[in-house]
Amino acid sequence: MQRIIKKILSSESSAGVILLLSAVFAIIAQNVDILSPYYREFIHTHIVMGIGKLKLDEDMHFWINDFLMAIFFFAIGLELKREKIEGQLRHFSQILLPSFAALGGVMAPAIIFTVLNWGDSEALKGWAIPTATDIAFAVGVMALLGKRIPASLKIFVLTLAIMDDLCAILIIALFYSSTINISYLIGAGICVAIMFIMNKMKVDKKLLFVIMSLILWVMVLNSGIHATIAGVVAGFCIPLQTRSGSMLKDMEHGLAYPVNFFILPIFAFANAGVSLAGMSPSYLFGPVPMGIALGLFFGKQFGIFAFSWLLIKGKIAYLPENANWAQLYAVSIICGIGFTMALFVDGLAYGGSDIYHHTDKLAVFIGSIVSGLVGYIVAKAVGPKPA
Repeated sequence: MQRIIKKILSSESSAGVILLLSAVFAIIAQNVDILSPYYREFIHTHIVMGIGKLKLDEDMHFWINDFLMAIFFFAIGLELKREKIEGQLRHFSQILLPSFAALGGVMAPAIIFTVLNWGDSEALKGWAIPTATDIAFAVGVMALLGKRIPASLKIFVLTLAIMDDLCAILIIALFYSSTINISYLIGAGICVAIMFIMNKMKVDKKLLFVIMSLILWVMVLNSGIHATIAGVVAGFCIPLQTRSGSMLKDMEHGLAYPVNFFILPIFAFANAGVSLAGMSPSYLFGPVPMGIALGLFFGKQFGIFAFSWLLIKGKIAYLPENANWAQLYAVSIICGIGFTMALFVDGLAYGGSDIYHHTDKLAVFIGSIVSGLVGYIVAKAVGPKPA
């Protein structure tokens, strides 16, 4: 039994499957009469942390979306720093093609959404929803394809997803933050400076970095910038090497299972509970859901493939090793799986409002699932049969 559990946890596709099951169970829990009261009670349960005036009394939705997701973004920060120092982001030549492709994969979906929703200021708040790629799902689909996709294209997708996450972080910081509180922003800057000095001094006490990261989170939370940005910044402040080893790699390894098998699934469970009561299928053809679904499926694949084609045909970059154009197109479709980050941005854009009858979230599911299925079928069709 232990061996089976270990095999499941080590599988690249398992995280994506569990994430999807969490979302499906959330929809069931929201729409089944026996379960729905318990689901809503869970979402609105208040948790108090802190003492005296220094305490937060917020519901479960806040703790999941602002605190647990800050840990997820912390893990992204660790990954970005490691890749920048010794991985795929170390050399400009390695990141040129996937970075340019990622830019196309952000611009094209945003344009599709904006065109369909032009003139509606409330709807246009969601322009960034279809711009992100879900790295867990994308890697899961690539793992299912096995040797039908060359290793170079898997590296291409991983690097593209990392750059895509970086774009999402910038979008959240620039477009989904409220009025800036200078005092707290200065406090956040002081926290970062202290962590930077600790990094340079190779301080090897993880607890000190954890405490400073929590203080930074509180400062950013009150500064008007979205709290998850604190996670990314804190991740970049963790030293790669200390006197006793690699703190960054230890933390990254330690967070892998909690993030993939607890934080992301519980995020999906808390945010995917779409009520289908009174929903008409015609609602799905509104400009907002259509902008999201078409942005993920058509926008992502077109932007990634078109920008890659321009760079390769211009001889500025080259096709990934042992890959052909059909395979590159197939993985461009797979990158239309937006799921986690798309739901997250949706929450920032519309604040959980049911103004669109929750079709905005349903559109995330539809666009992501269709991208995954079609991308998998195309990749399997054009890839060499394994020996």
